[in-house]
Amino acid sequence: MLSQGQIKQITSLRVKKFREESGLFIAEGEKMVQELLNSRYRVAEVYAPAAWIVANLAQLTQLGVKATETLPREMERISGLTTPSPILAVVEIPISTSAHHHISTLAHYHISTLTLALDDIRDPGNLGTIVRVADWFGIGEVVCSEHTVDLYNPKVVQATMGSITRVRVEYRNLQAWLEPLRGQCPVYGAFLQGENLYSEPLGMEGIIVIGNESRGISKTLEPFITRKIYIPAFGPGAGGRAESLNASVATAVICAEFRRRAMMQ
Repeated sequence: MLSQGQIKQITSLRVKKFREESGLFIAEGEKMVQELLNSRYRVAEVYAPAAWIVANLAQLTQLGVKATETLPREMERISGLTTPSPILAVVEIPISTSAHHHISTLAHYHISTLTLALDDIRDPGNLGTIVRVADWFGIGEVVCSEHTVDLYNPKVVQATMGSITRVRVEYRNLQAWLEPLRGQCPVYGAFLQGENLYSEPLGMEGIIVIGNESRGISKTLEPFITRKIYIPAFGPGAGGRAESLNASVATAVICAEFRRRAMMQ
């Protein structure tokens, strides 16, 4: 039986302020919780049916994870999902490395691989899906602007479908982060006006900047973009096709083309 205090604490973690104060976030679903238990994340507590707890008791004990039996009606009170999952975990938010250390290591890191940079992505579903896309295409690093939606927003966590455990996500002032990287690697930017993605030469290294859902890449970041690219539309005339692509869909298309080119080399 969950106490009122437990219910209040868990539901408060839907709000960024309380996640930051407690250093905790919530994740729901058996697959998601299992991935977190097998990852670098430290799971503090799991709320689940008795059968699941018994089946996973050895791992929970080894990791020092507290498990609380939770009935379906109780899960309805703490879940943020329309259809509650039977399993919910409270997880510790990792402590990030210092900005100075992070910039210096990434300056070397970018020379040999691809990194995504997100300029004020605001939709939780978009951010979570982009992290999942990065995982799918083997991109291990996503750097977000300071105003990008919180990675530990429950909707973001859910949309990653477990990829949050495999992709490193950092929040930085993108201008300050990009400044020392000038000239070290190409910086690709997704624009509605730019060079055709499918005919433009693409490398195996660099930074891919994805802009805000409504405003695109900000004017303050444009000077750092060395290669403007766009995804051409193939539908009928302007009056009969979509105005633009969703940010996460555009990210997937761009990443797929980069990886396709790499396979051809």
